[in-house]
Amino acid sequence: MSGNTFNRRDFIGKTTAGLAGLALTSTIAKASTVSAASYNRIIGSNERINIGFIGCGARSKGHIEMVKGSVKDMNLGVVAVCDIWNYNRENQAAICKSKFGNEVKQFKYSEDFLKMPELDAVMVGTGDHQHAKLLAEIVAAGKDCYCEKPMAIDVDDAKLARKAVLDSKQVVQMGSQWVSDPVMLKVRDIIRSGKLGQITKIEQVWNDNNHRWHDPNDQDVARIREEDTDWNRWLDGRPYEPFDPWKYFEFRIFRDYSGGITSQWMSHGSGLVNFYMDATVPDSMVANGGIFAWPDIRQNPDTFQALATYEDQKFMHSFTTNFGNLFGDYTCIRGKEGTLFSHGGEGNSRWFFIKEHQDLPGGFDFYEGMKELVKSGKAELISTPEYEMKMPAPIGNDNSKFHIDNWIDCMRSRNMMPNGHIHTGFWHSIASIMATRAYRENKKLYWDADKELIVEKATA
Repeated sequence: MSGNTFNRRDFIGKTTAGLAGLALTSTIAKASTVSAASYNRIIGSNERINIGFIGCGARSKGHIEMVKGSVKDMNLGVVAVCDIWNYNRENQAAICKSKFGNEVKQFKYSEDFLKMPELDAVMVGTGDHQHAKLLAEIVAAGKDCYCEKPMAIDVDDAKLARKAVLDSKQVVQMGSQWVSDPVMLKVRDIIRSGKLGQITKIEQVWNDNNHRWHDPNDQDVARIREEDTDWNRWLDGRPYEPFDPWKYFEFRIFRDYSGGITSQWMSHGSGLVNFYMDATVPDSMVANGGIFAWPDIRQNPDTFQALATYEDQKFMHSFTTNFGNLFGDYTCIRGKEGTLFSHGGEGNSRWFFIKEHQDLPGGFDFYEGMKELVKSGKAELISTPEYEMKMPAPIGNDNSKFHIDNWIDCMRSRNMMPNGHIHTGFWHSIASIMATRAYRENKKLYWDADKELIVEKATA
């Protein structure tokens, strides 16, 4: 059986009701120590939902902005922060007080944080290698969770997190915010309508011209002292090495703690491919790249390309990132009857539909050329009421109100299948892990869907 015999749409329809009734024993031993109050707190349709933040670095500041944008109309409260570094913890508490007008409790360790009976939901903004185990711990404690991507950077952790969530009654939203974006929803609807015909290839080219994820003058690196944090806890089971503040803060560029481009940007890209195509895990993956533009302290590549195939659906996903040149970001979804094209990066909200079999020039300026194609009726502008369409295209916000509101709505209704449900986290994790390994091992890799293993030979 290939990885794509699984029909995502049918699965979601059949599973929504089933997941709500799951009451299996959690795989996390700490679940038995959780107070009955946590499990007995049932969120009413109008009752305030109390949120806490774990991991109080840069991404968590975005989580604060998300909650701030929805705090009134969604009736949210912020009650606690948790971080093993005292500076981050205290700074986040101060920000929360200024944003929400109340004192919040501060915790160094997650096990103490999660004992709060009034805490309903947790937003995870820690290092990539910490997401999966924290997600498992949070749902075992009876709390709903918003977990940043990537959900996991190795297969065992991805399975651990998925099982813990499915064995719980908790509502989990992956931080892959574009799956709640109105433009992306419309793009998916167009694909589902059959307007493009058979789709054979999706190309994503998302670039930057910056020493991404490395700041030679990082103030936090200069500020932190080992005695002010817990280095062993931060390692989270990775092989021990002496305290290194560069790895602590810039984990994305180090091999043991992230795939870098694969874990960060490609996890978004692969997640959108799954979303557009009702796909799951790719059947095969190849990748290449290197450290070409920024030979600094990084171990993960700054220039990268991966090619994935989905055999049953007969299409290829091409993902490319270059940190040495910013020109020409785009997404292109190619079908036999038409093309969906977006000039811009992952959150770009300007899309065009171009019908096939027209006498179009081989190349043209997409800014002016697309305007002319629209005027002539040879291209169609894809728009939604949520965005005012301008040139250049507006960029969607990482701190998406659409996405957090979807999570909150699902918490109130106890709908276990928000837009970024646990299976989307598993699928994007496996794709990005396959790409990371294919690059590092210089091999073509395959997904064995029956055994749920990454293998070196295709299965029948």
